[in-house]
Amino acid sequence: MSLAERAIQRRPGTNFELWSWYYFRISGVLLLFLALGHVYIMHIATPIEQVDYAFVAARYARPFWRTYDLVLLLLAMSHGVNGMRLIIHDYVRPRGWRVFAHSVLYSAALIFTVLGALVILTFQPVET
Repeated sequence: MSLAERAIQRRPGTNFELWSWYYFRISGVLLLFLALGHVYIMHIATPIEQVDYAFVAARYARPFWRTYDLVLLLLAMSHGVNGMRLIIHDYVRPRGWRVFAHSVLYSAALIFTVLGALVILTFQPVET
């Protein structure tokens, strides 16, 4: 087999990078609408003086808003982690440092995602 034939052959794999590329586009569009909706509700439609603990407690009394915020959190974290994964892949050359950087990235993402989801899912308003 010649060098040209080997260059033309596709590498076997799972097409992870292709699905990652698609995910970037889809999650980016969804995040655009979710984030703009969040900004509109929290900073434009509601006067800033009204955004307080009672406002959040009333908002989280409805499952829709908990789901909305949870989806926003999960999409934002996974979209950001995917981007950082690519940056690490592009700029961190030594294998040991790349493994370390990915470990730090995935650990931090897991911690922040779990903490954020825990707050959203277990929030119980305290009577004031």
